[in-house]
Amino acid sequence: MKAIEIAQTNIVTVRGSATVAEAVQLMKDKQVRALVVERRSDDDAYGIVTETDVAYKVIAFGKDPKSMRVYEIMSKPCIVVNPDLCVEYVARLFANTGIHLAPVIKDKLLGTISISDILEKSNFIEAPRSVLLQDRIQKAIEEARAVCADKGPRSKECAAAWDVVEELQAEAAHQKAERLTKTAFEEYCEEYPDAPEARVYDN
Repeated sequence: MKAIEIAQTNIVTVRGSATVAEAVQLMKDKQVRALVVERRSDDDAYGIVTETDVAYKVIAFGKDPKSMRVYEIMSKPCIVVNPDLCVEYVARLFANTGIHLAPVIKDKLLGTISISDILEKSNFIEAPRSVLLQDRIQKAIEEARAVCADKGPRSKECAAAWDVVEELQAEAAHQKAERLTKTAFEEYCEEYPDAPEARVYDN
């Protein structure tokens, strides 16, 4: 599932020159927890102001929200999400950066995505990525063995098939934050000593 599939497309923006009080009222009216700060020009970066910014930077210090401006408390440039990014990687981005919401942008502003969107709309319960990856790895291994049996263990087709397997295994290991100790190709080489230990092809 991709970010754009669960993103909120009813985008609420605010000017950087607006007061914090105006931004808070806009959040209440639109029932959102964050506002995307409009760009001043096409080559400008987007910003973001969240309810956390208001609480931590205004309320916590007893400052007057009517005299403070959005640009004083916003994050700019803000972290953005590519609409084609898998939901699992969006969640990891949030975990690594400590943010809860980000604009979805590709050439233009398409929407916003939040932790709430991930929990409420994604299919992480029905189709956890780790399970799907293991299924794909197993199928790729079976395909690689079939290709090698048909084309020969020293063929380019065989090597390319094992490359696919290793890429999937590397992704699974990265997801688990584990080191890949032995690849499926290395196990294949143990079974078939005449298989290429490196990517060496017959002419």
